[in-house]
Amino acid sequence: MLLDNFKKAKEPEIRELRRLERAGLLPVPRQGRRPDFLQALQAPPSDQSLAIIAEFKQASPSRGIIAEGLSPELVAEQYAHAGASCISVLTEEQFFKGELGFLDRMAAPGVPLLRKDFIMDPLQVTATAATAASAMLLIVRFTPDAGLLRTLREQAESFGIHAVVEIFDEADLILARQSGARIIQVNARDLDTLKTDRQICLDLVRFRQDGEIWIAASAMEQPSHLTAAAQAGYHAALIGTALMQNGKPGDNLSSLIANLH
Repeated sequence: MLLDNFKKAKEPEIRELRRLERAGLLPVPRQGRRPDFLQALQAPPSDQSLAIIAEFKQASPSRGIIAEGLSPELVAEQYAHAGASCISVLTEEQFFKGELGFLDRMAAPGVPLLRKDFIMDPLQVTATAATAASAMLLIVRFTPDAGLLRTLREQAESFGIHAVVEIFDEADLILARQSGARIIQVNARDLDTLKTDRQICLDLVRFRQDGEIWIAASAMEQPSHLTAAAQAGYHAALIGTALMQNGKPGDNLSSLIANLH
């Protein structure tokens, strides 16, 4: 199963964080206020039907290499100029060619940053807090334990970081709510099979409750996909491959937003 491979890929990172903890060398959490990720999702530009989370994504297991050689700093500037409400930053190294350091490199425009990775240990949350991240991803299918998800979420919030809890189906949603999740991301791509089903994503949002913020993710490639997500009840959409694939992420985002109704 791919999720098992993802877990194995994170083991060296967690071992290193434990070594640093024993040596008293863990990264120190940042002080001060971070750009507000939740507020950005709740208040998209007046001419947009939903907030856009634009992703810096160089590779993926389903597509292989998507874009190489693009400066994280330049992409952040392009996304900010094109109207992204937030920026998602892939930090997983083995499968997505990311780096934790990308977060600080993309912080200059002041757009709230989401750390997108496979997080399952409190030390990873501490490491996230030492970066410019305003939010981090928790994946129910990756960490199917409501108690641990709650612990990680509350720890993140103690550092001023919002937790985005990702689900794939109704069973995941139950666990997400048991963990106290308030920002729920529905991934149209099942990480076990890499198959996408945008209709499942659209169907799940009918279970949205008052006070929850919902994000549609994966297979968001055309303005019509974004419009459908907004009409179904989503507050935001996360777009990655469609923006990065031809090496012109800022232009691609501008085009999508210009045609979003």
